[in-house]
Amino acid sequence: MKTLQSIRHHFNQWQNKPSPDNVINNSKVKNSSSSIDKNKPLIFQWICKIHSPVMVLLSISTITGLVSYRFYNQPELAVGTISPTKIIAPADGDFLDEKTTEELRRKTRSGLLPVLQQDITLTQTIRNRINRKLEEIDTLRRLINEIPVINQNILPLATQKYLYSISTSEWEQMITDINNSPSSLSENPEIKPLLAYKQKVNNDEFQQTFTTLQQYRHQYQNSLKEFKQQNIHHLTDDDIKILLNVDSQTWQKTKIAMEDTSKKILTQGISPGLPEEIKYRTLQIHLENNVSPEVKNLAIDLLSKNLDSNLTIDEEETKIRGERAALAIQPVVVSVRKNEVIVDAGEKITQTDFVLLDNFNLSRRSINWTGVAGSSVLVTISVFSFMSIANKIKGKLRRRDQVLLWLLSLSVPIISIFDVGYNSLPALGFLVSSFYGPSLALTNVTLMTGLTLFQIEMIGWEYLISSFAGGILASFMASRLHSREELALLGAGVGLTQGSTFFIVQLISTAATGTVWYTLLPPAIWHGTVGLTYSILALGISPYLERFFDLITPIRLAELSNTNRPLLKRLATEAPGTFQHTMFVASLAEAAARQLHCNIELIRAGTLYHDIGKMHDPFGFIENQMGGPNKHDMINDPYESANIIKKHVSEGIVMAKKCGLPQAIIDFIPQHQGTLLISYFYYQAKTQAEGEGKNLQDIDETIFRYDGPIPQTRETAIVMLADGCEAALRSLKDATPDQAMAMVNKIFKARWRDHQLDDSGIKYEELPIVAEVFVNVWQQFNHQRISYPKGALEMRSSK
Repeated sequence: MKTLQSIRHHFNQWQNKPSPDNVINNSKVKNSSSSIDKNKPLIFQWICKIHSPVMVLLSISTITGLVSYRFYNQPELAVGTISPTKIIAPADGDFLDEKTTEELRRKTRSGLLPVLQQDITLTQTIRNRINRKLEEIDTLRRLINEIPVINQNILPLATQKYLYSISTSEWEQMITDINNSPSSLSENPEIKPLLAYKQKVNNDEFQQTFTTLQQYRHQYQNSLKEFKQQNIHHLTDDDIKILLNVDSQTWQKTKIAMEDTSKKILTQGISPGLPEEIKYRTLQIHLENNVSPEVKNLAIDLLSKNLDSNLTIDEEETKIRGERAALAIQPVVVSVRKNEVIVDAGEKITQTDFVLLDNFNLSRRSINWTGVAGSSVLVTISVFSFMSIANKIKGKLRRRDQVLLWLLSLSVPIISIFDVGYNSLPALGFLVSSFYGPSLALTNVTLMTGLTLFQIEMIGWEYLISSFAGGILASFMASRLHSREELALLGAGVGLTQGSTFFIVQLISTAATGTVWYTLLPPAIWHGTVGLTYSILALGISPYLERFFDLITPIRLAELSNTNRPLLKRLATEAPGTFQHTMFVASLAEAAARQLHCNIELIRAGTLYHDIGKMHDPFGFIENQMGGPNKHDMINDPYESANIIKKHVSEGIVMAKKCGLPQAIIDFIPQHQGTLLISYFYYQAKTQAEGEGKNLQDIDETIFRYDGPIPQTRETAIVMLADGCEAALRSLKDATPDQAMAMVNKIFKARWRDHQLDDSGIKYEELPIVAEVFVNVWQQFNHQRISYPKGALEMRSSK
């Protein structure tokens, strides 16, 4: 552990100069340009002002070197270029064309139809559905056969069934026509026997028979209505009419033919996406000579609506067959004989020509300096754009921040060189957002995506787009989360986003829709898993980077704000009065930070540690004396007392560094006191000097002032104001809010006139807002309580 702290100590000395000007996470940096040589070019002055020139040069050179990787061994005589001279083969040769061979194998794999297998469960489900349909038809036919009929010598059965099945409007129209114009019905062969019977018998006998017929028809209609309500698949009225008239023998033959046809078709299998017209024509062929023409269309329609696909893709067998087919492709070999012309002058070089040229070392491979120069320009623009945006968002970054951003950015092109099909953009967005905020993360991810797209020449761009989507989500969300659990959920979201984006991009770009689920879903799941893995990796490495590069994140600040941490437990035990003072200051500062939209997590953590130095001599501070004798009265030396008071700052810094607190937290220790005057002992020294007859001008005021620096951020300035008002507000017991406000404003004006807030970024017009917040918090801590009567108190104590 000591070795690690030693390494970090030397690293801090090299990277962080000077530390007070290097606060991140919503901390405003004070930059000084006095050291810049005014005689140097403006661009150099600008670089020095916002970034280290060494890091700028290192970033441009290393990233250019990685992005330009494809230009290092590039042939001048490549496919598609024009040959400047006639090139003749220097010897006989037979060379493998790996690119053409792999392209053929890839097309074979992707173009191979998937292997299908019968889904037994799905097949049985379809058969059961068809059987239920046939059972419903049997139920209907039994229902029809159970309806009583009139003697067939009076009316034929076909006429009776027809009269049962017609609609109510048709029945009423028939009765009207029989009574008024029977001749209009003579053309209907189904009603003709009824007209003949009417002419044969007297009117009473006809009416009696017609009434019976009407009753039977009513029974049939009611039964049919009940059947339709229970009918799951809803036979149409035309279907019912057909089934009403067909005889039992015909129906049994039709039923057997339908069962046999469905069994044969399902055994052969129905492929996914089979067009309905093909299925319909197939059923027509199967049933052509096996069913009666009167029920043929009914049988075809019934089977067509109920026969669905029962074949699924056998993924394992499809993969095996694809590999077999790909391996069966014979390697493409390009042959040439000595002194044979490979390519004539002015001809365009083909893939075959290039294989020969490259294997004979005639393709003139060398560094493509034009490509490298183009890469350098592109990288330079990206680096300077990032520098400008970073300076606008964060101010001048510390050297260690520049180093970390450089290392994180390098990971993307390094991984892309190995052509593994994925990159670290999600981890980049995750870490940069956690350390420096979403704006810088979005900028970094976007720029590195553009450079990587240039690096890979648009090959595998769909992988890059999906990684970019995951990186964007991580950039937006990582800095807003405040627990490891939330970040773990974000990792799952990044994986889901990356996998979904890959699937959608591939789905849009592919033409083979039949094998979408087999060809696209597995790689999409794998790519989503890669995004999740990168998020887990970023989450795991984050604490180490936070510690080594002295970074603060919302999660680290939350961890530092835990009052069970050893240093805070010591403070509560060894200096309990200071601990209570700290908690009240934290309440004031947090409320003000929330109102001024400052970093609340940073304020909370910084306030908790701002007075830890008082543990070096707890009884030197009145809040820890618990009504006992005042140590300074016994000392009776204002210089020594002032030294004890000032020492809580220097000792606090030592304690904080020993415990490995981040610099942004350590800055609260000296800056909350700034260069304030320890006025009590200063005036005590003047009183003593006056009593001894000494010259008051000889008293050095700087001895009684803190060493500073004054607050450099809005956060440390708020803590200074809260620390100054805490004791004053706590001392007020029966004061009104107006009196409390007057006291707070007096303290604020004193700090402002003493120039303690000059470098903090706090505006004068914001002081009344802070004062109002402080008074509100004070009122909440000092609200009036109910006075219990003496008798009530005695009753409470007796229980």
